[in-house]
Amino acid sequence: MSAVVSKRATIKISVLDEPLWSHKDNILKIPFPPPHKPKFKFIDLFAGIGGFRLAFQNLGGQCVFTSEWDEYSKKTYHANFGEMPFGDITQINEFQVPEHDILAAGFPCQAFSIAGRREGFEDTRGTLFFDVARIIKAKQPKAFFLENVKGLVNHDKGRTLKVILETLRSELNYFVPEPEILNAKDFGVPQHRERIFIVGFRKDLDVKMFEYPKPFSKEICFADVKEEQEVPVKYYLSSQYLKTLREHRKRHESKGNGFGYIIINDEGIANAIVVGGMGREKNLVYDDRLTDFTPQTNIKGPVNKEYIRRMTPREWARLQGFPDTFKIIVADAQAYKQFGNSVAVPAIQATALQILKTLGV
Repeated sequence: MSAVVSKRATIKISVLDEPLWSHKDNILKIPFPPPHKPKFKFIDLFAGIGGFRLAFQNLGGQCVFTSEWDEYSKKTYHANFGEMPFGDITQINEFQVPEHDILAAGFPCQAFSIAGRREGFEDTRGTLFFDVARIIKAKQPKAFFLENVKGLVNHDKGRTLKVILETLRSELNYFVPEPEILNAKDFGVPQHRERIFIVGFRKDLDVKMFEYPKPFSKEICFADVKEEQEVPVKYYLSSQYLKTLREHRKRHESKGNGFGYIIINDEGIANAIVVGGMGREKNLVYDDRLTDFTPQTNIKGPVNKEYIRRMTPREWARLQGFPDTFKIIVADAQAYKQFGNSVAVPAIQATALQILKTLGV
């Protein structure tokens, strides 16, 4: 196994009294400490478990502010970066956010309910994009990097993206090239995951052109991220559940639908890992290394003898480009949620590198 990845608002901001990363005696216990001689500063909004941060730190950046509201994600973030993110972004005073060169945010996709005349900054009130916009307006970073689901293009019949771009270009006065949809599979991870990337540069920097990164030439497949050792039986489906999945797919196929479970072979590329619904069942795998079929959890019926299992949280982490040194400290259900909601680090890092080149960093 090549294991490519494994080798690889007006309320005051509350400040941690003693951030863990500030202690020299604790830095060695943190998998991803800040760089000793940072080349630039950035902030990480809607941070999740730190996919953006990991990418920018790999390129020499220092994160000077983080915001994330989910308590479990904050714990994972702290375990890996030694810093507890600040909470609800709507409660943050934008003028108290530290100075920074680049703003990074994977903000949620929301429709703008206000049918305003300007189709700009004021129309975004009541949405979380507004909080990103007000921080950009107040702090005027040199550049920003926003990420969202591919569906943003057609969200609310295209009006959502139109308002976002109008706000960034006309209201906030940034050069914003046309957004681009990038696929994680083109950047070194075996996962079909398309996301829209939006970058912008402060107009006084006189940036006239930006090129999104080109796909990597290196080919990769699920075998490159597959667990090297035997996987615990708890990840294997029960024979009863496997039967249910097959019957479910058969019913949909009879109606002409393509809905159902999917098994990814070792030479294949995983589907986008997502939270909820059939998220894990769209990425089942064969793994015939199981030696003990004794159930570890309360399941209906025996463990299936066809060696079909779910991917593990670590495999999901690798599908998103997280190195094996990244700590998973939460239960499986939360881990799947965290990695399913994360950005694909290699695609983010490749784009971040292009931003830095454009800025001359």
